[in-house]
Amino acid sequence: MQPAAPLETELKVFEEHRRLWAANHPGKFVVIQDNTVLDFFEEYGSAFKAGLKAFGLDRSFLIKQVWMEEPVYFVA
Repeated sequence: MQPAAPLETELKVFEEHRRLWAANHPGKFVVIQDNTVLDFFEEYGSAFKAGLKAFGLDRSFLIKQVWMEEPVYFVA
C-alpha cells in the first residue's frame, strides 16, 4: 500500500463535509489535520495562527476556504 499523498486525508474530510459546511460556514476558513477539524475562522491569518498553535511546525495541516463551488480567478 502506498502512503497517502500530502494532505490527502484532510482533503477527503473537507469534501465529505463540504455541503454542510458551505451551508453553515460559508466563506470561512477551516483548519484540518488528519481527521481533526480544529475550527472555522473569518480570516486566513487567524486560521494559520491557530493551526500552528494546535499542530506546530512539524505537522502539516490544511487551511481551506469553505465554498460549495471553488471560485475561479483569472489573471491577465
